[in-house]
Amino acid sequence: MAARRLKRVVASQPGFMKLKSTSDDGDSISGRRKRVNKNKKKNWNKHSDVQDIDEFLQDVRHQERTTGGLLCEKPDDSLFFLDVGPPQKPEQKAAPLEGKRRKGRDSRPLRIDLILQHDSLVPPPKDVLAFQQPNAKKLRRIAQKAEQLAAKGVVPRRQKQLLNRRSVERTAKRAVTEANNNPNRDYYDMWGQEAPNPADPWYLQQTGKSRVKRPEKLNQKPSVLPAVEVIAPGGSYNPDFISHQSLLQEAHEVEVKKKKEEDKIQRQLAVNREDTATEETILREQVEGLVEEENEEAAAPNEEEEGVTVGGITRSDRKTERQRRKERAEKVKAQRRLAGRRHIDQRQQLFQLRSIKASIKQQDQITKIKRKQRKANQEAQKAQPRRLGKLKFQAQDLEVKLSDELAGSLRQLKPEGSVLKDRFKSLQKRNLIEPRERAKFKRRLKVKYQEKRAFREIT
Repeated sequence: MAARRLKRVVASQPGFMKLKSTSDDGDSISGRRKRVNKNKKKNWNKHSDVQDIDEFLQDVRHQERTTGGLLCEKPDDSLFFLDVGPPQKPEQKAAPLEGKRRKGRDSRPLRIDLILQHDSLVPPPKDVLAFQQPNAKKLRRIAQKAEQLAAKGVVPRRQKQLLNRRSVERTAKRAVTEANNNPNRDYYDMWGQEAPNPADPWYLQQTGKSRVKRPEKLNQKPSVLPAVEVIAPGGSYNPDFISHQSLLQEAHEVEVKKKKEEDKIQRQLAVNREDTATEETILREQVEGLVEEENEEAAAPNEEEEGVTVGGITRSDRKTERQRRKERAEKVKAQRRLAGRRHIDQRQQLFQLRSIKASIKQQDQITKIKRKQRKANQEAQKAQPRRLGKLKFQAQDLEVKLSDELAGSLRQLKPEGSVLKDRFKSLQKRNLIEPRERAKFKRRLKVKYQEKRAFREIT
């Protein structure tokens, strides 16, 4: 702003030269000026005459582009020259040989390069961010403090530790690390004459060139489905009859399944007319507890009389020692009887080895069948979308044309579905993103309408 203000002041001086002359400099419009209220912002640009300022700024910019500055600031040597007559023609040199080329022709730039060169004499703006340095003030303060300490002859503590550090011989050191299986193995000398083996894992570990092992889980794809699924042959613009009918049958089954689910919900939400209240049921509910209360009041005094005669609860007699011995003996007899029964069963199993082997073989076959079924289910589960969020995956509707909608050529074919929606559903089906639904925005605050002053002035 300061440079622009200085240029404007310089241009206002009587010595300022305009590079472009305008025809409207001497013209003056006579007449009474229209009085306008400039208190309002909309009248500032509408009724303000800034043409002379725009012409002045345009002339200043033109002088800066062509001459590199204002003409009033240029010295006389750059604006005028001394004419001393026509220049003398230099002596014509002998024509060069056919096999040789002139030296100046190769160094001369091409015409297209001259056209593309920057012709403005205005220097490019200075990039302030290129000269900035992070923590420059702090680093400058640290450097000043270090210079003051060096002038006093004080050595910093860190530099003193580096000077007092002992030199350690590399050959005398042994490699002692947890990852090394051979503790007597030396470190690799990176500056030695011997060329190390770059395929050695120990060399890669010591030099820091070995990469971190990538987990196998990262190499597995979230789904085995292809990125782009090819539609059935019946979805072509000119399919054969059988493939088109099979695709129609598949779409019909999908619609029938949806219809069954809707009917099931309607049945569950349906109201039974027999359960509706009538005048008779309402009256029965109102007088329902009156008769029972009277019977309870009549039976209450009889219960009080009976409660007087009832005595306390009698405690059961304790078991005698003889009864306890008898129970223990019965328990021991039952255990012996059970152990004998088990022994007899084990002896009987010797004669049932053939049937036991057959049952074991049958059980193994059932186990193998279940294992195969479990693996098949796991493989089929890989092709199914997983539950990644609170919403379930909803498959996209089949894009199918009816028999009367088929077109014989691509020119007459009408588009079906959306490519963007198909790609979005494919990402959900391949478990790359979770199933989503569009957010429902609800306005909390009430909308307030306000009339502006401009609208009130018109009305």
